[in-house]
Amino acid sequence: MSETGTQADAGTADGAGTDAVRGAALGSAPVPLSVLDLVTVGSGSTASRALATSVELSRLAERRGYHRHWVAEHHSMPGVASSSPAVILAHLAAHTRRIRLGSGGVMLPNHAPLVIAEQFGTLEALAPGRIDLGLGRAPGTDGATAAALRRTDRLNEGADDFPEQLSELTRFLDDDFPDAHPYSRIHAVPGPVQGPKGRPPVWLLGSSGFSARLAGLLGLPFAFAHHFSARNTLPALDLYRESFRPSAVLDAPYALIGVGALAAEDEKEAYRQVLTGALSMLRLRTGRPGLIPTPEEAEAYGFSPAEREFADGWLANVVYGTPDAVRTGLDELQKRTGADELMLTANVHGAQARLRSHELIADAYGLPELD
Repeated sequence: MSETGTQADAGTADGAGTDAVRGAALGSAPVPLSVLDLVTVGSGSTASRALATSVELSRLAERRGYHRHWVAEHHSMPGVASSSPAVILAHLAAHTRRIRLGSGGVMLPNHAPLVIAEQFGTLEALAPGRIDLGLGRAPGTDGATAAALRRTDRLNEGADDFPEQLSELTRFLDDDFPDAHPYSRIHAVPGPVQGPKGRPPVWLLGSSGFSARLAGLLGLPFAFAHHFSARNTLPALDLYRESFRPSAVLDAPYALIGVGALAAEDEKEAYRQVLTGALSMLRLRTGRPGLIPTPEEAEAYGFSPAEREFADGWLANVVYGTPDAVRTGLDELQKRTGADELMLTANVHGAQARLRSHELIADAYGLPELD
């Protein structure tokens, strides 16, 4: 099934989209701007507050002309409350009217393809023409947690089966298994068996070359995790574009990149905020995951030389500072990568700092105030 039919018409509901995949740049932005949300939980806060902030963020993004708002699947991370993207997306859909909502992404090997088809078929029924299904092949957690999720310790087997799982999921979404297939009489509901309808466009997500090549070969849109795999960004995007074959979905490559970005009224405050994210990532990478630390805790932390090197390296790939500085940094990154869309994420302690950042970036690009 083509994802440029009924979905394409719905994609223009907010005046910012041209079809179900491509957005349109607004204001002086070089490409569409979007939001990636990990539903971060800061020290002293709660998951309930983090989820309420996600609603605020989605409404702000819709009002200020951001193209889409995605949430990412992670598990066993105290500072991240986005373990169930489908549940969160249903909640966001109930509190918004136009903005595209999606997974950035669902980790397909953690789930049966039929379950994902049912969940996102339900989301499509709740918010027709507004849902994106972004898929990844990593577990979104550590090995022990992945084994608990999948009820097996053969984790590489799940990743290696990703193309087969993707094909099965797509057939459930389109309800088009061949008659001789064992699943030919199984239907994902809500879905096409109930009558003609749109379905969420599928995106492939990645931080290396595997999904880049697969997305290109299948003619699917591709999202790259520049925010935590910056050294692989250009090789992966080149591979995607070189591998691309036109399809019923896209006639040309379309790639977005996730970008760590934080704007504040002054550079010092921006640094205070992003340092909380760097310390949180340091703790995660060294087996000490926890809530996102406060700026005061991050400033007082005694970084060892090796830890300081890690933090500095992490922050080197975050675009932060005053609104003008962030705009310049994003423009330069887009020009260097040729990305068709920038998806901004700010995994820092303060909810208000995150919300204010997206507002300031919108102002810096002159994005419109939408009704």
